[in-house]
Amino acid sequence: MSEGRARRRFPQSVYALGSDPDPRFSLANERTFLAWIRTALAFLAAGVALEALAVPIAPGYRLAASAVFVVLGMLAAVQAWVGWFRVERAMREGRTLPPLTIGAVIAVGVLLATLLVAVGLLA
Repeated sequence: MSEGRARRRFPQSVYALGSDPDPRFSLANERTFLAWIRTALAFLAAGVALEALAVPIAPGYRLAASAVFVVLGMLAAVQAWVGWFRVERAMREGRTLPPLTIGAVIAVGVLLATLLVAVGLLA
């Protein structure tokens, strides 16, 4: 890629390094980014729906589960960007791909929110 074209791409801290990887890998990385964005939107929708709809859950548990889902949505959005950035940069530099950064946190959060909803239904 020409140097002038690399300067126009965002983020420059990724595209100014190394060389272009096989487009199929960059497109796969982009699809993973979009999957994380969809996951973030689903978590946010779950958090809003718990508070907006007349769900028969004890109010304290409902609010706590909603807050957990909203926080998970924000974390998933951060994971989308950070994950895309780290993988794209590693591919451009010919390094080993980095591991998932916050997958365990999100898994524990989903478990916590699910338990809050379950307990709230029984309370």
